[in-house]
Amino acid sequence: MENKENREKFTSKFGFILSCVGAAVGLGNIWMFPYKLGENGGAAFLIPYFIFVILLGTVGLIAEFAFGRQFRVGSMGAIQKIFREKNLKYGKLLSAIPTIGLTGIFMFYTVVIGWVLKYFKISLTGEISKIDIETYFTTFTNSNSAVFWHGLAVLITLIIVSFGISKGIEKINKIIIPLLFIIFILLIAKSISLPGSIEGVKYLISPDWSYLLKANTWVMALGQAFFTVSLTGCCMVMCGSYTDEKFDIPNCAINTVVFDTLAAMLAAFMIMPAVFALGLNPTAGPALLFVTVPGIFQTMPFGQVLSALFFLSIIFASISSSIAMLEGPVEAVMHLTKWTRKKSVYITASIAFILSIPLSLSDLAFNKFTDFITIVFSPIGALITAIIFFYILDPKETLDKLNLGTKHKMGMWFMNFGKYIFVPTTVLVIILGLIYGGIG
Repeated sequence: MENKENREKFTSKFGFILSCVGAAVGLGNIWMFPYKLGENGGAAFLIPYFIFVILLGTVGLIAEFAFGRQFRVGSMGAIQKIFREKNLKYGKLLSAIPTIGLTGIFMFYTVVIGWVLKYFKISLTGEISKIDIETYFTTFTNSNSAVFWHGLAVLITLIIVSFGISKGIEKINKIIIPLLFIIFILLIAKSISLPGSIEGVKYLISPDWSYLLKANTWVMALGQAFFTVSLTGCCMVMCGSYTDEKFDIPNCAINTVVFDTLAAMLAAFMIMPAVFALGLNPTAGPALLFVTVPGIFQTMPFGQVLSALFFLSIIFASISSSIAMLEGPVEAVMHLTKWTRKKSVYITASIAFILSIPLSLSDLAFNKFTDFITIVFSPIGALITAIIFFYILDPKETLDKLNLGTKHKMGMWFMNFGKYIFVPTTVLVIILGLIYGGIG
């Protein structure tokens, strides 16, 4: 891999923020946030969510960005270096967990992107207006055809990542993230114009303050806030490793949180008014994208065009995340093997695709694998990185390096907050995820 001086970098703060927003904004913003908001007191849910995303999501992002920038390498290389210097055991084992967790997310995530690509295609051809939506989805997701579309999703991601940071990941995010927000706004205008859509708006914004007295509301808000900004111990560390001292890390983290939350809110107002206008199920989860929403478009004038626009926006949201997910393990492979970027990308993506083929062919395999990665493995990766950053590194030296390029300096309170609040809360996220069967 390149040395620190020749290492690839994001060319601008704007490009870095958009790339981080792209990594954070994904399917969870679109199929999870809207119904969590509605199910847990509407606007009342935003109070615990904002508390957690500001205090925990932002702190976690700052830590992961700063960790990557401090060592100019991803989490695997950084953790191994720290453990060697401090003569600590199990560095290789622990360093692999965040990267393997992110690779696992990439594996099941590209399966879902394949579904989105398929639905975009049948929207363009008009086939979506003629099919039985519910049986079509079930049949497709358990067929050999799903493997082809899964492979196409991996191929698109592979091509973008092979161009590198500035010419690939940063460049594509500068295009698709603004377009994503534009399409969201256009579809919101259509959604709220439907007769009966006001009930969907009320579902989202009418606060039921009694929900603030329910533990479930706070648990779900915590999970949404933690997972929505992609705290995996690897992805955002990788992003931070491609920055230099001129980047204001706390400011970049805040911007990432703001735009990620904005995307989730826009997705809610894009989907829920239309769902209520047609009397459909607002808590359908993944089926919301592939059964409920296509059913809406079947009944609308110009439904084919609107459906194509909708699934194009989902492609933008999901591909912007998948390229960051692939870059994490690719960066680790480059660090370990000294292979070229293209060789690392081709081999890493190919292995991930082959290993994830069973996920395309079996709902049971997909669900069990997804639950294990998202509830257990990936959060443990985030915890490992957080413990190393806040407990093992020298706090004064780490804080000094974090504050390079910042307009408003972070004090020692930040390191203490991370040590005594953020890390224990990450442990709590893992425990609650096991109890509830997933909270994010």
